[in-house]
Amino acid sequence: MTTSNDWRGVAAENRDDEIPDKVSLVLKERSRRLLGDLLRPHKKILIWLTVAVLIENAARLSVPWLVKEGIDRGIPPILDGEGSSTLMTIIAMLLVAVLVQAVTRQFFLMLAGRIGQNVLLSLRRRVYSHFQKLSPAFHEDYTSGRVISRQTSDVDAIYELLETGFDGLITAVLTLFGTAVLLLLLDLKLGLVALLCFPLLYLLTRWFRTESAKAYRRTRETVAVVIVHFVETMNGMRAVQAFRRERRNQDIFESVDDDYRRANERAFRLVGLFMPGIKLIGNVTIAVVLVYGAHLVVNGEILVGVLAAFLLYLRQFFEPMQEISQFYNTFQSASAALEKLSGVLEEDPSLPEPTAPIPMPEAHGALHFEHVSFSYVEDRAVLPDLEVEVPAGMTLALVGTTGAGKTTLAKLVARFYDPIA
Repeated sequence: MTTSNDWRGVAAENRDDEIPDKVSLVLKERSRRLLGDLLRPHKKILIWLTVAVLIENAARLSVPWLVKEGIDRGIPPILDGEGSSTLMTIIAMLLVAVLVQAVTRQFFLMLAGRIGQNVLLSLRRRVYSHFQKLSPAFHEDYTSGRVISRQTSDVDAIYELLETGFDGLITAVLTLFGTAVLLLLLDLKLGLVALLCFPLLYLLTRWFRTESAKAYRRTRETVAVVIVHFVETMNGMRAVQAFRRERRNQDIFESVDDDYRRANERAFRLVGLFMPGIKLIGNVTIAVVLVYGAHLVVNGEILVGVLAAFLLYLRQFFEPMQEISQFYNTFQSASAALEKLSGVLEEDPSLPEPTAPIPMPEAHGALHFEHVSFSYVEDRAVLPDLEVEVPAGMTLALVGTTGAGKTTLAKLVARFYDPIA
């Protein structure tokens, strides 16, 4: 039976079995905690970003309503010969709304870009510093390719989330709820007809969210394996060529690269099913509303401007669903990256630095190992029951065959490792 501790740190990266739901919640909470720590210093700017998004979306949502007013209240006076002042006023208000939308958008992009770069700067430095604190034992298991993957592709995935993901999500959510309210305000019957598509949208979105989480975790895992194999091969090129491993390494690389391709294809297939599904539901809903709305116009129950605004709002209503699907792509990829980065940061050094270090005097003492045992892998002792005594001032030369433990002894003396007994 596994526990949460079995998945602590980078342990989840080494597990091939499916992550239990309870453990998955722990990993997600760990990722959210890391993201919150990164964003907390920018709290004031985030408030201004929220204000900018609210103003931008209010201006955008006002456009169809002003179109309705222009059709129903601006055009009739012109037809009656009463002048175009009402229509000109509405057009001026429409231009102001478009200008406000553009200005707030520019303001948002500038601030969001600054926050994104500062967060990534902090994250890269934090991860780099932590990697240097971790013991040699960690780095022997956690290959340099995985280290590079954490600092490059995983950080890039988080940048994509900060650059476009949150903006798309906030805009989509505000547009969805704002448009739903305005649809009901324009005409209750038409609004209820339009909102009949909600159950289908909910089911489709829930399915996509569940499946895409698995798919994007798999893509992060497979790209890390590709980077690891490439870096390890390049670093060991002399050995590769000396032992004629080129063909074998090429076969391994093609195999892991093919796994990465298949993982991406799985993620793309999900998007290929989700986005057309959203469009199909949206177009069918618009067609139904158009037929029913035309019936209401003919019977004099609503004005033409109301139907025109309703159709414009419906178009705005379904556009965010596609943005949400794109956000899910970005979010799932970034979540998998955060999961791995937070795992690295959760790793504790096996030999932690003391909080109040004591200055060491110049060493003059003897070196004495008494019944010391050490192993890199459990049940495979490298130095069983070692006894060594080196008097002060004496120089000792270690001679032995490869694998005898000369380097291991030197590492124990330098306390890169602690003995197991």
